[in-house]
Formats: sequence, C-alpha cells, structure tokens
Amino acid sequence: MSIQGQLIVSCQALPHEPLHSDFIMARMAVAAKEGGAKGIRANSVIDIKAIKEAVDLPVIGIIKRDYDDADVYITATMKEVDELMEAKPEIIALDATISSRPNGQTLDEFYQEIRQKYPTQKLMADCSTVEEMIHADELGFDYIGSTLVGYTNQSKGDKIEANDFEILREVLKVIKHPLIAEGNIDTPEKVKRVLELGAYSVVVGSAITRPQLITKKFVDAIQS
Repeated sequence: MSIQGQLIVSCQALPHEPLHSDFIMARMAVAAKEGGAKGIRANSVIDIKAIKEAVDLPVIGIIKRDYDDADVYITATMKEVDELMEAKPEIIALDATISSRPNGQTLDEFYQEIRQKYPTQKLMADCSTVEEMIHADELGFDYIGSTLVGYTNQSKGDKIEANDFEILREVLKVIKHPLIAEGNIDTPEKVKRVLELGAYSVVVGSAITRPQLITKKFVDAIQS
C-alpha cells in the first residue's frame, strides 16, 4: 500500500499520558484507518506489534528513549533499531539532527552502522532544519522528515508553516528522496497545502490522537 499523497496518523502516548496503552493505540490505528489514513507512525515495540495486528497499514516505527549524554531521543542507538526490527515496521525513523548523540557517535557513523546490519530496511530522517534535511538526503535516507522543526536548539522559534512553508519549499528544491511533512501540521488546510507543494506524504499526530491537547485548545479559547 502506497503512502504517496496520503495521510499518516501518529498514534503515540507516552507513559505519563492518559491514553498510554498498546490496546488503545491499536484502536486509535483502527479509527485512523476508518477515517482514510494510509499509514501509522508509532512508538515502542509493544505498540507497533499491537497496531500491526489491528490494521494492515504500513508503519513508521520509532522508540523514544532518553540518554544522559545526548539530546537525541528518537531511535538514538543500534539498541533501539534492533528492538524495532523485531516488530518489523516498514520504515524506521530516527533523529537525524546535529544534536548530540549517545557515546559521541555521529549521525554518519550511526547511519552506516544501520545500513551495514540491515541493508534493506527503509529509513526516515527526523530533521529540524533545512541543512539537516539536505545532509540526510545526501547520506541516503529513504525518506526525509521535517518532524523536529522547532523542537531542537538549532531550530528554536522556527514555525513549519511560516511564509507558506518556506522551510519545506527550500528543501523540496534540492533533495532527491521523498519528503514526509511532519511537525505541527495540525489542520486539514495545512495537510492539503504541504501536499500541493510537493511533499510525498504527511504525518499528523497530536491534532488527531491526543485528546487532552485537543481539549486544551477549546478550553484556552474559552479563557482567552
């Protein structure tokens, strides 16, 4: 099943969140499929396995794990990649920013390590700046993601929708691999626009699958 030109729904809930449960995330994936989503992004082996049993959609798999000596936390080491391979996601996404990595490893070293061990596994680069996306494209990532725009020190204050998605438009001019738009693309209008600009597909998460955040938007509007 192709994800080109389609919506991917991120079904994630961290341990401190109210919907944290592999059963609930699997049901979220079923609901996303019923709504027309053509792919799922998920965190942790247990959630991915449950989701794969519930829906026949391609999965972008990640493992979020903090390391004391690093800023990256999305599939940061080979340990996480090995664990994800047990769940067999179609795509594995990992932090491809310039932020510090565990044990001082560089992104280039980590990328080559994965390619040598799992040469056929599709990989997605979660990036936060134009420069990081271009570098990931040059390395050979199968998919380039804008996932972390505004979430790193080097992208602090950046808004993905600024100046009609200027960041994405700049990247799309030069990269060779498909761009998956992700990160604060939280309205149907934004989804439609990034696809019009040439994004391969688009990931939406919190605006669909985190009801506590959706509720807060309504409450904030009342209180403003």
